[in-house]
Amino acid sequence: MSILVLGGAGYIGSHTALELIRTGESVIIANNLATGHIEAVPKDAKFYPGDLHDKAFLDNIFENEQIDAVIHFAAYSLVGESIVNPLKYYDNNLCGTKILLDSMVEHHIDKIVFSSTAATYGEPENIPILETDRTQPTNPYGETKLAMEKMFYWTSKAHGLRYVSLR
Repeated sequence: MSILVLGGAGYIGSHTALELIRTGESVIIANNLATGHIEAVPKDAKFYPGDLHDKAFLDNIFENEQIDAVIHFAAYSLVGESIVNPLKYYDNNLCGTKILLDSMVEHHIDKIVFSSTAATYGEPENIPILETDRTQPTNPYGETKLAMEKMFYWTSKAHGLRYVSLR
């Protein structure tokens, strides 16, 4: 299986890529290196430097690689920064994901794993937090992640996208 890991030069993305490679998967990493590090990219992964906002960049990957699934770690994730600069988070997290979904639908790539966050729950009503608990984000970071989950949901309804969101 060939898996595109978006944000694969970050901490979680690079460790996920290493585990995928260890289990025999073919890994392609795309990262704009805004917060990731080229040194974190596993040597056995193919690397594409670029940004989700660039549809031509994504189209190029989907046209030149036989991608079976996508794992999406590419998002800004600092709660405090999201409060001070919410539009940065809406642009990066939501607009980038919308462009990704456009390209995936166009290229018939129908599987994605999304790295969400417990910040979608806001102040938890229960500990431990359950999947069925009410979502009520208290910051723009959590809001964008919840909106991204909803984008995957509605894209699955309209285009058959198969997705899972990890909180």
